[in-house]
Amino acid sequence: MLKRPGTMCSRRRFGTEQEMHDRSAVSDGVKRVKGPIQADGDESAKRDGAAVAKMSSSGEPSSSVGAIRSPNPKKKDFTHFISLPLGIHHPEFVNKLNKFRKSILEWKNLTGMRIDPSLFTKPRSLHFTVLMLELSNDDDVAKAEKVLQDVSSKLMETLKNRPVSIRLRGLKCMGDTPLNRARVVYAPPVVDSGSEERLLSACHVIIDAFAEAGLVDKDAKDRLNLKLHVTLMNTTFRRWENPDYFDAQSIFEQFGSEEWGEYAIREAHLSQKGRFEDGYFYCCASVPFPKTCK
Repeated sequence: MLKRPGTMCSRRRFGTEQEMHDRSAVSDGVKRVKGPIQADGDESAKRDGAAVAKMSSSGEPSSSVGAIRSPNPKKKDFTHFISLPLGIHHPEFVNKLNKFRKSILEWKNLTGMRIDPSLFTKPRSLHFTVLMLELSNDDDVAKAEKVLQDVSSKLMETLKNRPVSIRLRGLKCMGDTPLNRARVVYAPPVVDSGSEERLLSACHVIIDAFAEAGLVDKDAKDRLNLKLHVTLMNTTFRRWENPDYFDAQSIFEQFGSEEWGEYAIREAHLSQKGRFEDGYFYCCASVPFPKTCK
């Protein structure tokens, strides 16, 4: 069951070294996970290093993805992130993603396009990512929980105590990669009416608070390079050869101008990678966003 906004909702955070390895998962982004899982909405099952996500008898991807550690020692080993949940609050968005996925998986020549079910974000895990965090022990997690709780009043002030909604339209490829070698496809927000600007300001409040607490480098690029987006497809959800990619040309032809809808941002979570609960990333702590104008 989803934890109430504004609460500390962490349980046992860290186990043995092997358990922690099993719980780390590929991100983008991405909700909470039970057991070993990935960052965009699965629920438990170790992933074979070279295997695609397991499929259920109904043809759906399994609800969890196993641990995959980066072989690059310089790469941050992120354990948590600040997320703005969408899928758990907006079933209409979940329905749109399900239709998007079903339509594409009915196409011919999926093998030639390098498309398979494991590429798609799990619908209830749809979210915006604000900040990635490397929290190496329980003390760091407790500190991060407090930082998020303490920033609540400043968030309300920044948002002028008014609800904020974001409209999503079309598709984009992360990193401006060619469409025939896409790695991440996402739905971008429509820039209009100041909604995105207010939300970005709120995100910067969160990022600055974590930087001041020493949980991220103060010169981190997150603040300047924050690009709000909702990941729909990501090659890091599967484990193929490196670099992995897929051909998204036909996807953009059919869905490039898709109206995904307008959705209210209800809360911010400190989410844990490697664990899911009810289809979303496990919530260690959360703070509410304004629901009504004051």
